[in-house]
Amino acid sequence: MNSDRKTAIIVGVLYIVGTVAGILWKVLTGSIQNDLNLLTKVAANENQIIIGALFLLLMGLALAMVPVMMFPILRKHNEALAVGYVVFRGALETVTTIAVVIGWIFLTILGQYYIAGAPDASYFQTLGTLTLEGSVSIGIISQIIFPLGALMFYWVLYQAKLIPRWISGWGLISVILVLVFAFLNLFGIVAVKDIFDISIFLQEMVMAVWLIVKGFNPSVIASESTKA
Repeated sequence: MNSDRKTAIIVGVLYIVGTVAGILWKVLTGSIQNDLNLLTKVAANENQIIIGALFLLLMGLALAMVPVMMFPILRKHNEALAVGYVVFRGALETVTTIAVVIGWIFLTILGQYYIAGAPDASYFQTLGTLTLEGSVSIGIISQIIFPLGALMFYWVLYQAKLIPRWISGWGLISVILVLVFAFLNLFGIVAVKDIFDISIFLQEMVMAVWLIVKGFNPSVIASESTKA
């Protein structure tokens, strides 16, 4: 098995691991985010939140490894976009993910002080709400960083024909829709988000399976070797 084939399998597995971890994160923390008595809910579900935060961290690290693994291949077709992909999805998105994880861990600390009857309990409740809102705001920023990086990725894949163009084209359309929603959400404009999330989720899973089973286009890889 050559190095390009191994890279395709690893990238496919990383996408699946990252997606599954992200889903588990949302399942474990989704209901808590909308609870009116935030810190009481957090304190009662501390272990659940910590596990959820670990899944979020796993998601961030798994997906951050994708541009690192893909860089040697992408740079042969467009080095500028390959570097941009590493910066946006490898560095910036990882930083935002870690910031959100820290925010949720901080919430568990506030929750323990709150239910312990610490003085100025209302202050802790306010601080908890601000922490959650800060995490949500960082999440919105991440929703812009992600599609910008993904656009670079799918454009190179589409141009180079490393995978079938119907898969990379599907990815391009999906991330453009995600980016449009992110900007609408940034300015407080209501938009339908779930359908965009489902589209990119399905596309990434199809691409992941394709990479694991089929790998990159062998003719393109052979052409790269000939040029080298």
